[in-house]
Amino acid sequence: MIGNLLGLAALALGWRRSVISWPVQLLSGAVLVAAFLPAHVSGMVGKQLIVIVVSAWGWFQWLRGRRATGEIAVRFGSTWERLGLVAGAALGTLAVGGLFTAYPSLSWSPWQDAYIFVGTLVAMVAQARGLVEFWFAWIAVDVVGVPLAFRSGYTFSALVYIVYFVLVILGLRAWWMSTRTPRQQTPTVLEGAVA
Repeated sequence: MIGNLLGLAALALGWRRSVISWPVQLLSGAVLVAAFLPAHVSGMVGKQLIVIVVSAWGWFQWLRGRRATGEIAVRFGSTWERLGLVAGAALGTLAVGGLFTAYPSLSWSPWQDAYIFVGTLVAMVAQARGLVEFWFAWIAVDVVGVPLAFRSGYTFSALVYIVYFVLVILGLRAWWMSTRTPRQQTPTVLEGAVA
């Protein structure tokens, strides 16, 4: 419960583009590794290990990339960045799913675990780079992660992931809106008026 609540706080902080999001994600990952390890849900454990490693990297990236206002600039990825994220997700899922299938003791649900493991990596890399697509990656992970958490007996985690889903939609909207270029206001000058 503590790990999931920390994760929820990290997501809310990420939505607000706060650098504090990263250390909170790191702590959440550490707590959840301890919770998932005894259940032999390798994808969930792997997901949290990814959270720990990428949180440290993302923290550094955001500290380095802050603007003078202290906010992180966000943007949509280029076509090549998007293709790279999709290709990385597909190839990574095939590789990790193959590993989990070859060693059944690692996971009772190898392909779902692989998808969650790799999807989390893709989402966090996109987040660290300030790409709006990171929210879409989280949606894709939650679509598989929520049912798996229910089946694995982690009902509280599944319910928290449903709350994550709502926050992800709101975060997606907020980041999307922040990418819009504000229209410059030009003063209206009445015809014939002296400026």
